[in-house]
Amino acid sequence: MLTSAQYTRILSLDNQGHSVRNIRKLYGYSRNTIRKVLNIKIPPSFKTPFRPSKLDEYKGFVKDKFNNTIKGLQIYEGIVKDGYDGSYSTVRRYLSELAKEKEQISNESSRTKQKRNEYNAGWALTLLQGKMSLDEIEARFEEHIDIESIKILYNYVIENSLRYRNRSITIFAHMNKIPERTIAEILGVQRNTVRSYVRQFKSGGTKELFDFSRKETKIYEEQEYRDKVFYILHSPPSCFDFNRTTWRMEDLHKTMATEGFALSKPNIRKIIKKEGYRFLKARKVLTSNDPLYRDKLKEITAILSNLKPKEKFFSIDEFGPLAIKMHGGRSWTPPGNHKIIPQWQTSKGSLIVTAALELSTNQVTHFYSPKKNTDEMIKLLEILLKQYKDEERIFFSWDAASWHASKKIYMKVDEVNGDSYREIHKTPIVTLAPLPSCAQFLNVIESIFSGMAKAIIHNSNYVSVEECMIAVDRYFSERNQYFTDNFKRAGNKIWGKETTKAEFSESNNCKNSRYMN
Repeated sequence: MLTSAQYTRILSLDNQGHSVRNIRKLYGYSRNTIRKVLNIKIPPSFKTPFRPSKLDEYKGFVKDKFNNTIKGLQIYEGIVKDGYDGSYSTVRRYLSELAKEKEQISNESSRTKQKRNEYNAGWALTLLQGKMSLDEIEARFEEHIDIESIKILYNYVIENSLRYRNRSITIFAHMNKIPERTIAEILGVQRNTVRSYVRQFKSGGTKELFDFSRKETKIYEEQEYRDKVFYILHSPPSCFDFNRTTWRMEDLHKTMATEGFALSKPNIRKIIKKEGYRFLKARKVLTSNDPLYRDKLKEITAILSNLKPKEKFFSIDEFGPLAIKMHGGRSWTPPGNHKIIPQWQTSKGSLIVTAALELSTNQVTHFYSPKKNTDEMIKLLEILLKQYKDEERIFFSWDAASWHASKKIYMKVDEVNGDSYREIHKTPIVTLAPLPSCAQFLNVIESIFSGMAKAIIHNSNYVSVEECMIAVDRYFSERNQYFTDNFKRAGNKIWGKETTKAEFSESNNCKNSRYMN
């Protein structure tokens, strides 16, 4: 049986004037076959007669499931349960046809969208290049925009800078029913920018659209947001059902939203930092629990403020006991090295420095003691009486250690203040001015000890107690000489590395726990 194409070919050659003999030579058909074709003239239909498929009644269900991206095997199992008794391959062929149709529709949609975007971009470019006259623009948009605004917008498109041009084209394109996404792509801006231009124009026309002078108040600058942040911050987190003792930024952010004042975390930080708040660790401070703290402090302050030229005020304490071994500290270290201090060391001995700082001259008197006891305090008292025998009165100020306030020391003070003792030894009157209990931070000599520890104890590794004593003697000698030549409170030389000024002040924190003393 000849195909439709073969029928057509034979008829075409006959029309061109070829004989049956020539057609036979060209294609090899028999003469009878060629004559039958020429007699029929119209090629028979080769279509297969329609035969219904078992899948026909389920095609709607299959198509619906296919659109919902259900897998082919699941679709097949579903229609089998409903009575389908055909093959799975039939279902697969139909799903393949649906996929091709879907792809074809998608391609046609993409091409249509691409053509539409190209048209819109071309329209905007034509407007930008001035190829559209003002009359054409007026005729196109006069139903949506007043004539005066059209003239202003058109003028900005043709003659003005980019910031004006973008706004004008945005309005024309929007009125031309071009989508916001397409406008943003054409101009290379964000869709939010396009929306804001349209919103400004609809709100106040060209006046608001091209008003660049206004300054909008940022949301985090609004007083109600600031008040709400600190209302929450000043309340414990437990008040807002947070099982915490301090606020975290995520908790503040969540609480602000719950309270109806949604604000981003960066804006909350700006509000807090603007008020000078910082996230710091609490600092422990030394405090006194003496019930007579104010009275004793007032007495010492009165003595210092009224100190006469022939009177001296001494701050007294002990440094140590200090173990003679390798000590750590901060020092310059080459790259790749790290100084190591053994935790367990054999001590080479220990020493205790008993010292007195005279506040008016900034001079230190010291010696070494085997123990901290009353006898050492009496020894210091006798040394100072001899050293300052030309003075009329000396004041002793020390902390509330037991050996500083013993009966023996008070008896010794009464003795040296006796008329007979003073007449024989020519010594000044001794007045005790004890510090409040637990108030080491007011003891000025603690600052001197801290400076000494930083200068000659940290990073040290003395071979013996004697070598350490030599360093301590030299430190105090150089310090005393410096303040003899330069009369002032503690300086910034190596012997004056006190962390707090060596002067009496209620706000001082002379005792520094970072330095051993």
